[in-house]
Amino acid sequence: MRTVRESVLDVLRTRGITTVFGNPGSTELPMLKRFPDDFRYVLGLQEAVVVGMADGFALASGTTSLVNLHTGPGTGNAMGAILNARANRTPMVVTAGQQVRAMLTMEALLSNPQATLLPQPAVKWAYEPPRPADVPAALARAVQIAETPPHGPVFLSLPMDDFDAELTEAQDLAGRTAAARRITHAAAPDAGTVAALADRISGARSAVLVVGDDVDASGAWGAVLALAERTGLPVWAAPVSARVSFPRNHPQFRGELTPAIRPLGGQLAGHDLVVVIGAPVFRYYPYIPGAHLPEGTELVLLTRDAEEAAKAPVGDAVVADLALTVRALADRLPAGGAGAAAPHEQVRFPEAAEGVMPPLAALTAIAQGAPENTLWVNESPSNVPQFHEATRISTPGSYLFSAGGGLGFGAAAAVGAQLGAPDRPVVCVIGDGSIHYAVQALWTAAAYRVPVTFVVLSNAKYAILQWFAQLAHAQGAPGLDIPGLDITAVAEGYGVRTHRAHSAGELTKLVRDSASRQDGPVLIDVPVTTELPSL
Repeated sequence: MRTVRESVLDVLRTRGITTVFGNPGSTELPMLKRFPDDFRYVLGLQEAVVVGMADGFALASGTTSLVNLHTGPGTGNAMGAILNARANRTPMVVTAGQQVRAMLTMEALLSNPQATLLPQPAVKWAYEPPRPADVPAALARAVQIAETPPHGPVFLSLPMDDFDAELTEAQDLAGRTAAARRITHAAAPDAGTVAALADRISGARSAVLVVGDDVDASGAWGAVLALAERTGLPVWAAPVSARVSFPRNHPQFRGELTPAIRPLGGQLAGHDLVVVIGAPVFRYYPYIPGAHLPEGTELVLLTRDAEEAAKAPVGDAVVADLALTVRALADRLPAGGAGAAAPHEQVRFPEAAEGVMPPLAALTAIAQGAPENTLWVNESPSNVPQFHEATRISTPGSYLFSAGGGLGFGAAAAVGAQLGAPDRPVVCVIGDGSIHYAVQALWTAAAYRVPVTFVVLSNAKYAILQWFAQLAHAQGAPGLDIPGLDITAVAEGYGVRTHRAHSAGELTKLVRDSASRQDGPVLIDVPVTTELPSL
């Protein structure tokens, strides 16, 4: 008779999930013993880093990732990263060990007494199978739920004594059958709805497109680009975009909307119809009250996410597959010719002074050294506008940022992204504050020789918080400066090669050399000045 462990491994093989991101504890060892040769275990030194790596892996590879955590304490350590994965709409199965069933009632050491409540509401589904025989089928169901739009993490609590339990032939077959099921998520839009929307766009005096993260995530990039070029409509990126969903060097691209109610409404002035594709309406912060839309402006949201449609404060919505909807819409619209190119001012930036570069100078140097097919991971929140100005990303699947607002995504996600897309160079641009939220990811990069280029923009402060302090009239708040950090010393302690760049030319060469060698991680520390964002 086969065991639960054998059946679980077959479920994972059937679903193509053979990489496990974990930090093992005693309650996980029964699942991991006699670990098979066709699986890969990626060790992280802290649970939030483990989830962050799995997040980047899933987003870069377009597959579902698997996480293995240590009962309640490990799940607690990982919660911030799980919240980020929820915001990123990452398909991820999070498993956590549980005490043996015989000692759950007495809440013995390492019992998780309310295991399914702990990760909520950050997960789509949380479950502890009632019997050992139910574990394989529960795992298969978890994968299906994670992969159902909107994608997101799910959670399974697995008692440690379940894995050696023997299955009957019928129970084993039930797990294999559940794993083999294939569900296609491609809800086509109603033809009448598409026709009505096409009429609204054709009849609008000045329509505009706003694209969001799910355009890139769902594979609708080409369809949206074709729609924009057919109609000639201007295109904005939704505020706080975690992915690039339209070529940033395209003549119809207008930039990224600001994430505050009144200023964003002002940016849309002059348009009587806003068509939002694959984005929330909208991702706001900070709070600057005002009208969501200019007077007389209408909005329509195209989304795969019924929850996003329901919570939008304004506008109508169509819930359907994005690529199918956009293609059907383009087929009903007359060609409008090429849109007018947005005026783009050539930004001039000052040269480095005393070895300290302005952020745009540093980011331009990084972009000049990075290969054309670079997969960018960004966690330098105060320098996002300069990052996009410098990189002008123009291909799908090339940019990852956290939609959750919590730090700790960048360094870990970059390691996972490189493992998920091994044929692409990964460059992680990250602040000196941000990197310390997941600094243990450097050890994993070194131990597994993951060839990520980490570029740390160091200004010895939480610059994004200083900006918010100004907006909130909270000047004088403590804890916004972080002097005395030496990220090169920390990275070297983890086994990562390091450099410190003091000029644009030196920085470009270091990035080029690191990305081309692809023989392990490199960290480049870049002292930069502080430039606070503006709305």
